[in-house]
Amino acid sequence: MTNRVLDLNGYTDVPDGKIAFVVTFLEMLAPPPSPLAPARDDVDLLRWNAPDLAAYRSLFRQVGEDWMWFGRLIHDDESLTEMLNDPARENYLPMMGRKPIGTLELDFTDPQEPEVSYFGLVPDAIGDGLGRWLMAQAVEMAWSRPETRRLWLHTCTGDSPQALRFYMSCGFKPYKRSIEVADDPRLLGLHTRERAPHVPVIEG
Repeated sequence: MTNRVLDLNGYTDVPDGKIAFVVTFLEMLAPPPSPLAPARDDVDLLRWNAPDLAAYRSLFRQVGEDWMWFGRLIHDDESLTEMLNDPARENYLPMMGRKPIGTLELDFTDPQEPEVSYFGLVPDAIGDGLGRWLMAQAVEMAWSRPETRRLWLHTCTGDSPQALRFYMSCGFKPYKRSIEVADDPRLLGLHTRERAPHVPVIEG
């Protein structure tokens, strides 16, 4: 297969049926001097060991469908089970009472450079400082490990327009940009066509 060369000046056409995002990578090279958010008594963070696949996919959709999250929806049961049971990946549930209100995954595959690989709240939980509280938990857990030298994550132009500013306000600094091209998950049936209207469906 011939690799297509991307012209980095001007416009580059994206094939019909595909979506393209500009991805920004951010890093934190030292723990923050003080906690990112105060403690709360209305929410708990529970470790989610060996998540049930149906429950995981349902929550993944609740958190990410407005932003067309698809990274875990493309996997079949076997590969998703293997991924979620990977001992290097730690999944957590922020809970209000018995209700999960978001998701947090930390990936310690590289113990010195852990990644906040998934982070988000269900729509009803946004706007009450819960996001900053959840990030505070992620940052504290990552930097509590003596091996950690760098904590990183990424966001993209398909994500919430507040995401980049939020991560930077938490102490992450941008260090790299990439372009991601993928099959439109709405055309794959992973999301309904009306999701993420800020990224129009182009079938051709």
